[in-house]
Amino acid sequence: MQRRIYYRVKRGQTAREIARAFGCPLRALICLNGLAEEPREGEVLKIPPARNLYTVRGGESKALLCGSAEAFEDRNGTKWLYPEQEVFL
Repeated sequence: MQRRIYYRVKRGQTAREIARAFGCPLRALICLNGLAEEPREGEVLKIPPARNLYTVRGGESKALLCGSAEAFEDRNGTKWLYPEQEVFL
């Protein structure tokens, strides 16, 4: 079982910078924390657990990447799939 990681936001940091620093898709970070706007300084965010991060290529499907559309949406916090998107497998 993986231990949950928490991160306290520093002044001026954006969700995109935090996601990039932890190697997770921005959408997964937003979905896990219920963010509707940029996080505030001092806010504590949950970081998605480490999984295989993959960059989607044209012609790939949710079922091919994760076994089913539902599994893809649960892992990645989005129903969208497009080339160059970073997703969890």
